Amino acid sequence: MALLEVNNLRTSFFTDAGEVKAVNGISFSLDHGKVLGIVGESGSGKSVTAYSILQILASTAKINPESSIKFDGQELVGSGEKVMRKIRGNKISIIFQDPMTSLNPTYTIGHQLMEAIMLHTPRNKQQARERALEMLRLVNINEPEKRMKQYPFEFSGGMRQRIVIAMALACEPDILIADEPTTALDVTIQAQILELMNSLQKELGMAIIMITHDLGVVAQMCDEVIVMYAGSICEQGTAEEIFYNPKHEYTKGLMRSIPTTSTLGTKLQPITGTPIDLLNMPEGCPFAPRCDAAMKACIYKHPENVLINNDHAASCWMNIKEGIEDGSITRLDGTDIAEGGNDNE
Repeated sequence: MALLEVNNLRTSFFTDAGEVKAVNGISFSLDHGKVLGIVGESGSGKSVTAYSILQILASTAKINPESSIKFDGQELVGSGEKVMRKIRGNKISIIFQDPMTSLNPTYTIGHQLMEAIMLHTPRNKQQARERALEMLRLVNINEPEKRMKQYPFEFSGGMRQRIVIAMALACEPDILIADEPTTALDVTIQAQILELMNSLQKELGMAIIMITHDLGVVAQMCDEVIVMYAGSICEQGTAEEIFYNPKHEYTKGLMRSIPTTSTLGTKLQPITGTPIDLLNMPEGCPFAPRCDAAMKACIYKHPENVLINNDHAASCWMNIKEGIEDGSITRLDGTDIAEGGNDNE
């Protein structure tokens, strides 16, 4: 059984202008000890997916009751705040993008670490202090006794992020959600943080959900990848499949925008256009207005999610058209695709 199973997750924000479908029917699973990357442009629904799992959404947001989020077999949707308090921090922890917003500037680092430990574990004050020191050493903070007495503003950005990681891991969670954990850091510190997370993941055997727009981070860290666009999953599979055999035009566009040694001296190819308005979702593929390969079917009907192989699935009419012609792909329920999506007018 998977550690985390998300099925048909739909999360909307209800505004004066209407319903914003931030996450629109996504499904995925996460196994013990695996690293799952969720990638996509800003506004694609990555962070809302994470916040939905922990149910730390804004008051204007609501998870559709028909959605399912199961952690270790336990249904979280509709479980109530009392249950979620036992899950957050203790079983599933999260690291946010800006470490400064995660730390209270009026309390010492030691106080904040100990508070989190005592809140989620039965440790007393002395045991919490010992655990806090242990965690500071684990994330390679020098002079932990001295650092415990200092305030967040006395630390660099990279050190603050290490503190946040220590706080997230102090209660030995089964899943760590990292929401753009290195975006606010320079590339040198970014590399150090990623190396730290990689080593801690292997040492502690926890699962990680890495949310990022940086495909380089995904290539370095992740076993499996989900590519999101306009609140939906357009492609998912192993990291190797996604990077070496991308099938959705959006994924291909993301790949073309990555600088590599082979692109030195040439202009990168950005994805033209802008993301769609989530208040007015189209009937067809949401990426169609920006897709150079769009067909007539893409405009009028949303593509089915189909298996490319056992490790790879995509939601793109182009793949469905090619699969129909050569008989190489099937629906995720295992049935053959016999019609639809082959109108290229």
